[in-house]
Amino acid sequence: MDDAYRLVFRRTGRPVEVLEVERFRPEPGAGEVVVRMRAAPLNPADLNLMEGTYGVKPELPAVAGIEGCGVVESEGHAGFPPGTAVIFLDRAGSWASHACVPAGRLVALPEGMDPLQAAMLKVNPATAWCLLKRVRGLEAGDWVVQNAATSGVGRCVIQLARDAGVRVISFVRRVETAGDLAELGAEHVLPDSDEGVVEALERMGGRRSVLALNAVGGESALRLMNLLDDGGAHVTYGAMARRPLTVPNGLLIFRDLRFSGFWLSRWMERAGEAEVRGIYADLAARVAGGGLVQRVDSVFPLWDFGAALGRLEEPGRMGKVLLDCGVEFS
Repeated sequence: MDDAYRLVFRRTGRPVEVLEVERFRPEPGAGEVVVRMRAAPLNPADLNLMEGTYGVKPELPAVAGIEGCGVVESEGHAGFPPGTAVIFLDRAGSWASHACVPAGRLVALPEGMDPLQAAMLKVNPATAWCLLKRVRGLEAGDWVVQNAATSGVGRCVIQLARDAGVRVISFVRRVETAGDLAELGAEHVLPDSDEGVVEALERMGGRRSVLALNAVGGESALRLMNLLDDGGAHVTYGAMARRPLTVPNGLLIFRDLRFSGFWLSRWMERAGEAEVRGIYADLAARVAGGGLVQRVDSVFPLWDFGAALGRLEEPGRMGKVLLDCGVEFS
């Protein structure tokens, strides 16, 4: 097999400063297959891992990239013949032209699935599914409120809730930049402000939400709390504002609100393998059928990772930035 390339970091720090290109020859171990990577997104968790601020510390040196899709290249593994499109469940280092992955941690994808959408399957759709299905039982007609609705998870929540008949109030920083949410099935898109809370109460027609999904923190999280019904659940899965939650005593004492957090990595560690694979099979079918779509902002070749990281910091970004892992280094 020809030499391959991967992006590694040997210390934690700013990703653009610690990432470097490493040339290597893929040598699969016992039970592993060689996957030729096709595409991989740049997620906040990827940056946090390289910065040393993620929920787990990487064993250095480490290959960057927690999700992506590829095609099996090596022979001799039942269920994964060469040419099978796959994602992998572990943090196996997807920012690379090739990866050696245990066959038991691969998930086969439907034929013809768009590689960019497949590359984004592991994190955001599964997070949205768990937020809607595992925090509390929801019934058709129930109300859910969420902030950061234009994020990857927020968009997936809108689409999955649409299919389940669950009604969602989606808060965004700028309503004028969120027009495409209606195409995904968003029923109510409102400004993340005190005025937005007043309008949300009007649109719910005297009812309140049973579930609040918080990816921001600070005052935005508090606004979601004020829209919850007695005994409602408030779950935090992100902290975009980098501000802590402040919970008024009255909401705990008189409203009996329930607060929790969600981290996909922990769920995957604790859930049974059959459950995990069943969920990903369902999500992959939705994506392949066009019923679950994530927005792509831009795609950069693997060797131009610096430009890809720079795009994350530019204003006006709409959707995910991805690496095209199939481009060879010179």
